[in-house]
Amino acid sequence: MRAVMVLSENWTIIDPGDLGAVVDLAVAAEAAGVDTVMLSEHIVLGPSAGARGRMANPRDYAAPGNQDPATPWPDSVVLAAAIGARTTRLRVALAAVITPLRHPLQLAKQLGTLDVLLQGRLVVQPTVSWAAEEYDALGVPFHERGAILDEQLAAMRAAWTQAPAHHDGPRFPFGPVWCEPRPARPPAMWFGGEQLTDAHLRRLVVHGHGFHPFGRPTAEERDRLREAWEAAGRTEPLELVGGIRATFHGADDVADLDVSLADVPRLRAEGWTSVCFKPNHFTDDLDEVPALCERLVAALA
Repeated sequence: MRAVMVLSENWTIIDPGDLGAVVDLAVAAEAAGVDTVMLSEHIVLGPSAGARGRMANPRDYAAPGNQDPATPWPDSVVLAAAIGARTTRLRVALAAVITPLRHPLQLAKQLGTLDVLLQGRLVVQPTVSWAAEEYDALGVPFHERGAILDEQLAAMRAAWTQAPAHHDGPRFPFGPVWCEPRPARPPAMWFGGEQLTDAHLRRLVVHGHGFHPFGRPTAEERDRLREAWEAAGRTEPLELVGGIRATFHGADDVADLDVSLADVPRLRAEGWTSVCFKPNHFTDDLDEVPALCERLVAALA
């Protein structure tokens, strides 16, 4: 199984203002045998980001409604370019990109250029996200975000695969235009959410290469996904991106990695092919991260 290290949200071991340290962490992950590093994003956040109260332990995952609106979320495309310039093998997953907040041609140009720079090592997880205030600030209708994303996926595929490119959708019609440089193939895409909705399933079997849920899907959802993948005539392997869980016993402690690794046999038996982990779940010492990565890579081998 592939090890996927979450680079976002590690502010208990990295100063939020030191983005160079984030890049260094990615370089260390590559040296330790990690397959993929993952970046997430918000462009802006409003007061509702913390509407459910702050997370009990600052090392836990940021989720809808549990975070300070001032949580640092660096631009993931810019940060991924810096990581790509310092690495040679590591995949860089933008998981997730809040796609409806951009024009699809602008995003296709950014992601296409980034994938050329990374020589095909880019993974993108397009999503609609959850923060209505973020949409309001950028002038995008929140309640239309799913339909916007569906059109954007088609528009970006046209920009990446056609020269000249055309798109006839109601929101973003264009063509003939050239959007160069184009990647050798459209970037690999993951899809996922808190539940396996019909929309997630449709996007995944048409555009996707991997399933990355936020949470733990049921056996029925996993079966439904496999059946839809086969029914769509997709014969290539589907990447299934799971994760190990961290158990915190207080507001200022780290989790026990051995306890979390005990879940690996279950993940393997259920067919997960990649496993996410976040370093500051398990240590507050930056110097301990390389050894932590090596232990996790060995456990997944």
